[in-house]
Amino acid sequence: MINVAILGAGIGREHLAAFRALKDRFTVRAVVDQDLARVEDIRQDGDSFRALKDIDQALADPQVQVVDICLPPHLHASVTQRALAAGKHVICEKPLATSLADVDEIRRAAQAADRKVYPVFQYRWGPSLAQLRHLMTCGLTGQLQVAALETHWSRGADYYAVPWRGTWAGECGGAVLGHAIHNHDLLTHIAGDIACLSALTTTRVNEIETEDCASISFAMTSGALATSSITLGAATDETRLRFVFKHLTATSGTAPYAPGAEPWSFQARAPHRQAQLDAALSTTPHEPIGFEGFFAQIALDLAGHENQAVTFEDGATSVALVTAIYHSARTGRRVELPLDPSHELYKGWLP
Repeated sequence: MINVAILGAGIGREHLAAFRALKDRFTVRAVVDQDLARVEDIRQDGDSFRALKDIDQALADPQVQVVDICLPPHLHASVTQRALAAGKHVICEKPLATSLADVDEIRRAAQAADRKVYPVFQYRWGPSLAQLRHLMTCGLTGQLQVAALETHWSRGADYYAVPWRGTWAGECGGAVLGHAIHNHDLLTHIAGDIACLSALTTTRVNEIETEDCASISFAMTSGALATSSITLGAATDETRLRFVFKHLTATSGTAPYAPGAEPWSFQARAPHRQAQLDAALSTTPHEPIGFEGFFAQIALDLAGHENQAVTFEDGATSVALVTAIYHSARTGRRVELPLDPSHELYKGWLP
């Protein structure tokens, strides 16, 4: 049984629901928030966790093994380092940090403490993404040719009524960082490393400091090409993903928060291959969706079992990608990856 303290009762509400679903593996011992009423609002019958206002109280609890950070982005790196110094494993909502320098400091702290850091990318889990991974494992997709990502959501004044949102100081970025980051993680999860990118960003929808629209082109190290279209001015919240492989095209539905939960279409390029694809799809192993799937893999990893847990380096890759996107958008230049400590935005992309 893994004992957890959740820091933040906002998105922490969804984390808590997933931990409840995995009660044979996790126990939530504390939920920390400056507003204790928010903590009590997410409590259900049967919950025995302590409601705390002070993070240090959770870090001082010797029975807490994992600290789950659900705080605003500008706090992620510093609180992660505090938790590691207290001897805790860390789960951290995206982004893991807002600079490559902080990523390197967290890496060193995790190594020194001999503890794990798990960046949150729950979109990876769902039946349809499990099917796509299964087809890739079976060798039925062939090489990826192109991919297209659409993050077309609706955000207005009510969303930005939270003071830290839409600001560089509080949210540390706009639609690229807070909304499309999961789909970009799915791109690298399925298509591998990015060799270079070109990006355009702008603010067209809301009166905020950060961007709410973007268009990005990627070249993968495999030779595949990808595009990402992002806006917070759509009529509804929709995410659409399409991966065109040599032997098939995989197309998602439009579910915004769990693209792998809805059925995808998997269409063979050669019609005679469709029966083989359909047969393989029917043998895809079952996996839970979203946060439940994400946390289940962490439990396996902490127990020393074979797993597909999101790694610290996955989070580091995500931060490097955001850095490269903002650098390209500001300079008008194509940016090659990976980035190193000599890069001019190594210490952060904040203006």
